Amino acid sequence: MTRSAATTGTSRVNGIDLHHEAHGSGEPLILLHGGLGHSDMFGDLRSRLAEKRQVIGVDLQAHGRTADIDRPIRYERMADDIAALIRHLGLERTDIMGYSLGGGVALRTAIQHPALVKKIVLISTPFAQSGWYPEIDASMKGLDGSAAAEMRETPMYQSYVAVAPRPDDFPRLLDKMGNLMSQGYDWSDEISAMKTPAMLIIGDHDAIPPSHMVRFYELLGGGKQDAGWDGGNMIESRLAILPGLTHYNVFLAPEVADIALPFLSGEDTARKW
Repeated sequence: MTRSAATTGTSRVNGIDLHHEAHGSGEPLILLHGGLGHSDMFGDLRSRLAEKRQVIGVDLQAHGRTADIDRPIRYERMADDIAALIRHLGLERTDIMGYSLGGGVALRTAIQHPALVKKIVLISTPFAQSGWYPEIDASMKGLDGSAAAEMRETPMYQSYVAVAPRPDDFPRLLDKMGNLMSQGYDWSDEISAMKTPAMLIIGDHDAIPPSHMVRFYELLGGGKQDAGWDGGNMIESRLAILPGLTHYNVFLAPEVADIALPFLSGEDTARKW
């Protein structure tokens, strides 16, 4: 594995000091983590992706090695951060992969800045707040800083304080994440108009019902007709429901790299038997 100094460090963009770290070489792939995590959370998946691509992991606002700033955490603003980073690093159009919170940011980046994004891979990412199971939605909306003390023994908290520039900001992060999830959203219309090809990936035991992801795929233009014997009616977007996986481990599955890399490279075409 090699590392590019040009894309490792901290960049001042859009009013925030974003930490980013590159692994591997080749065409860039921006990798965005889930809520309360950071770019190291992908483990071996990042390494597998870096065998074929230069993977640029970014720590989003208030997460990992990126310190918080005086603004709410919002998908739209973090998407602007990623767009500014793409320009800052001189990447031109690039691919983005995101998990959960990071998937929402990847999706918003494609919607808000389509000229900067080639393809996106969204892992466990609903297109609307209603896409979460009701108990998960209620839990996320109820998150606030008062939970910080009871989370001190959890791997999530310990991972945060190990790298955060201001470890005492953890309760503040919980407050902001709970506020984000209380906003509500539905991006159906914007997705229907989006031209960026997307691969949707969830586990079959995810926090998002498979039916929601099928609807997401339909918004992208999928599921409308038979592909034809030669695959001539296939669309560019893809849907993958991986067996035996949950919201809490699907982003670590080696299958993600196995299906995402051919999709991103354009080698994911109709199979000839």
